[in-house]
Amino acid sequence: MAILEFQDLSFEESDDKVRIYFLDSYYFDVNKKELLEIDKFKIKKNSIEFDCEEKRARNKFNLILANGFNNLKSTFNNKKTIYIHQNLHLPLIGLTYLGIVDRNTSLIEIKPLTGCNFNCIYCSVDEGISSKKQVDFVIEKDLLVDEFKRLVKEKKADNLEVYINPNGEPLLYKPLAELIKDISSIKEVKKISLNTNACLLTKEKADELIKAGLTKFNVSINSIDDKTAKKMAGMNYEPQKILDICKYIAKKAELVIAPVRLPGFNEEEMSKIIEFALSINARIGIQNFLNYRFGRNPAKQLEFEEFFEIMKDLEKKHDTRLIFDASDFDIHLTEKLAKPFKKNDVIKAKILFEGRQKNEKIAVCKNRLISVPNCSKTGKVELRLVKSKHNIFVGTVL
Repeated sequence: MAILEFQDLSFEESDDKVRIYFLDSYYFDVNKKELLEIDKFKIKKNSIEFDCEEKRARNKFNLILANGFNNLKSTFNNKKTIYIHQNLHLPLIGLTYLGIVDRNTSLIEIKPLTGCNFNCIYCSVDEGISSKKQVDFVIEKDLLVDEFKRLVKEKKADNLEVYINPNGEPLLYKPLAELIKDISSIKEVKKISLNTNACLLTKEKADELIKAGLTKFNVSINSIDDKTAKKMAGMNYEPQKILDICKYIAKKAELVIAPVRLPGFNEEEMSKIIEFALSINARIGIQNFLNYRFGRNPAKQLEFEEFFEIMKDLEKKHDTRLIFDASDFDIHLTEKLAKPFKKNDVIKAKILFEGRQKNEKIAVCKNRLISVPNCSKTGKVELRLVKSKHNIFVGTVL
């Protein structure tokens, strides 16, 4: 008898298949016939038992898992999901939407996954159930930590802030607390902040994240009115639940409430949100809705001059500050991370897998990931770099 137990896998049995969940948010299906070829089996929540010796069970089942991970899907949108782990030996720098983004400042963005449980009508990166993105990604926690440590050594800077700001909802990332704990143990890191819609946040989860080392929550509350909130979220949404968890967080950690002011939708909600933030001693950071090429654009953005005039009026009305700059967030320039190539360089790269946009591929060269739009090729390709700012690379096939 062999009992195979797992921390990140769980099992669910149906008539002719077993659904295997990975990190709670992803899954693949295995036909029972495949499992019976190993031997008779029984499943429990986090284990599978075979009526054979352990070596045979483990070797055969590992082959099934390897094939299953090639067919991984998201539980939220059923999109194909690519798991990036240490055995792939890939870098995590080079893309705007995944991995690590360093813009030569003390603020470093970490993006452990893509995908969102909301479907916001104004989403700048087109996440959620109606997203046109062709694949999702999730990164192994230990790989993220190791790559971040390498970056910290290269930056030669302390007083760093890590901003967990994925293209999606970070609370969907099961090992989030472990990620925060590992990052907070790095002596150069002084702050860790998180951008969230807070829908999946509970008091227990908030406590867990704070204990792990999270110092600041950035919560996107766009409306206190039920009808407006649901319309903007593109799904069922309970503002009161989010307000309650914000009241709890504000007593334990730094809290920034960050609504997006969307013309034609929630202008009248701004004063309500400001008063709520002031009542719980939270900071308020109102964002100007901006139009993006690949985002959802239900309205036309305001020119910043007009937006700032509106903010000034709200500052006077509520006797609080609403206009900030980088100096208010203790962000400073650091040594530039070396770039292995520059714009217009011609390089030889290897296509790895499809990217998020239609016909986009992701390539690798010299320890950097490269986005390659409008690409149908596989294997080794010759690229011309058309973007190389801040170690974010885009190339076109020659």
